[in-house]
Amino acid sequence: MEFTAQKIAELLGGRVEGNPDVTIDRVIKIDGDETGGLSFLANPKYESFIYTTGADVVIVGNDFSPEKELTTTLIRVEEPYLAIATLLDMYNKMKLDKTGISENAFIHESATIGENAYVGDFAYIGKDVVLGDDVKIYPQTYIGDNSRLGEGSIVFAGVRLYHDTVIGKDCRIHSGVIIGSDGFGFAPTENNEYVKVAQIGNVVIEDHVEIGSNTTIDRATIGSTFIRKGVKLDNLIQVAHNVEIGENTVIAAQAGISGSVKIGRNCMIGGQVGFIGHIKIGNNVKIGAQAGVVANVQDGEIIIGSPAIDRRQFIRSTIHFKNLHSIVERLDNLEKKLGDSKV
Repeated sequence: MEFTAQKIAELLGGRVEGNPDVTIDRVIKIDGDETGGLSFLANPKYESFIYTTGADVVIVGNDFSPEKELTTTLIRVEEPYLAIATLLDMYNKMKLDKTGISENAFIHESATIGENAYVGDFAYIGKDVVLGDDVKIYPQTYIGDNSRLGEGSIVFAGVRLYHDTVIGKDCRIHSGVIIGSDGFGFAPTENNEYVKVAQIGNVVIEDHVEIGSNTTIDRATIGSTFIRKGVKLDNLIQVAHNVEIGENTVIAAQAGISGSVKIGRNCMIGGQVGFIGHIKIGNNVKIGAQAGVVANVQDGEIIIGSPAIDRRQFIRSTIHFKNLHSIVERLDNLEKKLGDSKV
């Protein structure tokens, strides 16, 4: 697929400086060796490469002022990084624009399939499933009975959605994700055995959510596990039963969220963060990588460490951590001197 610089500028609401008719068919790195194509300059530390890049077209900010002569056509926009993200998303949607139902797929007679849907080879669509318009179900995916997928959602190969799962509009579920498996619920007995507690709830995922590969989200014991609108989950995350993750929260890989944790809106959570169960995390919270969260967190807090504490307090404490050995030596020497003086 080829696009002119002018067409790209129109799509992004930008303006062209240079040749509006130059065509591009791919995106390249501004600091790479490739020639032709489209690149972008969003980080000032890469500015030197715009004078040597082989790209035919470069997206830049409205405030960019070249210090040398340029040989490339510019497209000026308000936010270059957001512009390239928008453009890449458009391009990716065109690549993923599959339609049609494979003869090798199983679709229960009670299922409802929307217009322009795609169901790939060996996919399983269960009883009373509803797929909205433009939904894409890639090969070898399992959609359990009575599940719902909203308009424009994409489920990549090898995903497993248990029964009664609800997914909103324009979601992306990547390969290996399992949604709706049983929560970890067992009742101990007097004989030190465990009786399974039936997990009869479901998982509800709202609009514009993206879930990375091999992430697991457990169904609720009773009620629903909720992933709210705009949430972005990285790969290899564990979300336990009855968890609620608030709107537009982002969580990096290998985080583990125990049962009944409530996470607020607009939070940023680093990789390998662990949460004990039944705590509440406020809105606009930031949690550093590998933190161990063992208590409620108030709105707007920034915490790190294990157990996690206020970031500033942790940084001050690290000074003492580094000097702990010398502090112990000084204490030992003082005790020895005090002991000698008593003699």
